[in-house]
Amino acid sequence: MAPKVAKRRAGASSNVTSIFDQTQIQELKEAFTVIDQNRDGFITKEDLRDTFAIMGCLNIRNEELDAMLKECNGPINFTSFLTMFGEKLKGADPEDVITSAFKTLDPDANGTIKKEYLQEMLQSQCDRFSEEEIKNLWTAFPPDVAGNVDYKNVSYIITHGEDKNE
Repeated sequence: MAPKVAKRRAGASSNVTSIFDQTQIQELKEAFTVIDQNRDGFITKEDLRDTFAIMGCLNIRNEELDAMLKECNGPINFTSFLTMFGEKLKGADPEDVITSAFKTLDPDANGTIKKEYLQEMLQSQCDRFSEEEIKNLWTAFPPDVAGNVDYKNVSYIITHGEDKNE
């Protein structure tokens, strides 16, 4: 019975690592190490609190930290950290679906949307963006000098994690 359990666990982790290439695994390992403040190999509530404190967020509520920890069934070691990221990526929409959603805001089909229009839509429709979310959006995806947002590039970065123009 024990060998079957070991095989199942080994298979699960090999599936997780097949989702990511070696560079991504290394980047996630570095992120895990940054969050694992006490370097015990597990991310705990105290690790999360310390990580937020380093980033200047001192008033994080216990409920928020508990909710983060509950996203994983059991202790968060590096393997479970990878599994969580893999599961999140599996739930992401493909690039063409994201691009199609943006196209509805681009009646001229030129591949860009005016910053002001996109911001207005994001702050007034459905799950409305806060001022902080808008600020983060423009930091991550700055419009060009004419105030246009290249939504095809945004879709690519959301799904692939890097700028295709670089």
